[in-house]
Amino acid sequence: MIRVAGVVPESNFHLGLTFTNHEKRRFDMRPYLDLPVFQPLKNPSFFALASVSYGTVVWPGDIDIAPETLYNLSRGE
Repeated sequence: MIRVAGVVPESNFHLGLTFTNHEKRRFDMRPYLDLPVFQPLKNPSFFALASVSYGTVVWPGDIDIAPETLYNLSRGE
């Protein structure tokens, strides 16, 4: 399984991702921000707290997103 190895929060609610297969991809979080679990991410300062834990992107408060989603719905740089 491909996992997230690195994340860089970018402008306009995008994530710059590096995966364990060394691919670099970009993921747009904007379509997810109205879902209840992701609403705190609408605050750019909070969104910027993205980090990697257990092979996926996480934020404080037990917010995370599946690595499969990040990989399958992201686009290559």
